[in-house]
Amino acid sequence: MTLRARGRVTRRVTRNVLALGRFTMLLAAMCGTLCAQQTRSEPAVSLPTVSVSTVPVSTAVRQATPQASEPAGETRKLTLKQTVNLAIQSSRDVSLARLRYIASQREAGLTHSRFLPNVYAGSGVAYTNGFPLIAGGGAPALFSLSYEQALLDLPGRGELRAAEQKVEQQRLEVQSIRDAIIVRAASAYLELAKVRREAELLQKERESAQQILDYTQKRLEAGYELPVEVTKAQLTAARVAQRLAQLEDQDESLSDQLRTLLGLAPEQALEVMPEDIPPVATQAAADLVRQALVNSVAIKEAETERAASEARLKGERGARWPTISIIGQYNILARFNEYDVFFNKFQRNNVIAGFDVKIPVFAARTSSAISVAQANVAAAQAQVENKRSEITADVRAKARQARGIDMSREVARLELALAQDNLQVLQAQLQQGRISTRDVENALLEENDKWLAFLDADFARQQAQLDLLSTTGQVATLLQ
Repeated sequence: MTLRARGRVTRRVTRNVLALGRFTMLLAAMCGTLCAQQTRSEPAVSLPTVSVSTVPVSTAVRQATPQASEPAGETRKLTLKQTVNLAIQSSRDVSLARLRYIASQREAGLTHSRFLPNVYAGSGVAYTNGFPLIAGGGAPALFSLSYEQALLDLPGRGELRAAEQKVEQQRLEVQSIRDAIIVRAASAYLELAKVRREAELLQKERESAQQILDYTQKRLEAGYELPVEVTKAQLTAARVAQRLAQLEDQDESLSDQLRTLLGLAPEQALEVMPEDIPPVATQAAADLVRQALVNSVAIKEAETERAASEARLKGERGARWPTISIIGQYNILARFNEYDVFFNKFQRNNVIAGFDVKIPVFAARTSSAISVAQANVAAAQAQVENKRSEITADVRAKARQARGIDMSREVARLELALAQDNLQVLQAQLQQGRISTRDVENALLEENDKWLAFLDADFARQQAQLDLLSTTGQVATLLQ
């Protein structure tokens, strides 16, 4: 190749590079200006939850995956708040819901990407025989750089807002699963504390029953009692032993359930303490209903679905309006594709920049899509009203039930107080020699039975309060 030919090639390459640089700078300037105008004119388009999606997926998986179970060692002392927090951290259901929430954020970001600058580079080198065309109707080029960004696309905006509502639905799903875990963990904790308290009382009751049996047998041997009295005492002792064995089995079952919820080792010993939960039934029914309508996750999910349906309807109606996009393309063509044969002039560097406007003249799909979207909006609105009615009736019924259980607990408390007063009277009479030891032991058995009845009534009240907290959307107060 001669020096003159090499010079021509060098000048051509230089011109191509300079043209490509100028075109890239032009596209960048257009992109910045349009993005700034778009941000000022349409603030609602920005996705509020996309910032969370910048977390790498591997990091999100590590954060959402529960940690391995702790090794068994010394007795683990737990409070109700610690139990609830640890159950949430160890729940695989909560972890899965969080991963789905992150995935919905990624999907919303993908939908939003059509309204952001999109630049593609590539090559379409091809042999042509005849008119220079490639598959799809384009022109063969050594190098191609294209730019695309949607400016006005109402159906796309509808899809974006529906995707944002889906993100909110997934967030509410995480909250719903978290609340369910809180209820399960708190219920198991409170029941385990109740069972262990009852076991302590039954231990004392078994001692009293054994003392009554020994006393009755001595009187039988002395000829002061009939054999049937010994059989009655044996039956009482056997019933106490049976109830104690049942409580021990229940203790093991609840402990296993709690260890599973908390992600602890199967052999980990647990120590729980009797605790209470915030009272709710003392509030007026109207206040409880008002709180439920504001805080209920079920109602929020129905309202979010309605908002998504309305966004889709607005987008389908927007399909009757034109769509406008920014387009730009830069091509470097080759002479061997015989452009100069079919065109008067061959130009190696070619640039196109402008707007792509599509005006719908007749689209049969639009009317049908609008009708479907309207039906979905009506169904979503009906679902919201149904949820509100169901929650209102449910809260009122559970409030009445909680108040009834409170009254039952008060009755059990008074019966226990009466049994304790009666025991004190009998102990005084025993010191005076007016009654036998068996009478006092029978009073102790009765007091223990009243204690057990009170503990059952108190746990029923806690369960009713917990259920009411869950229905009114206030169960997260256990974390405070």
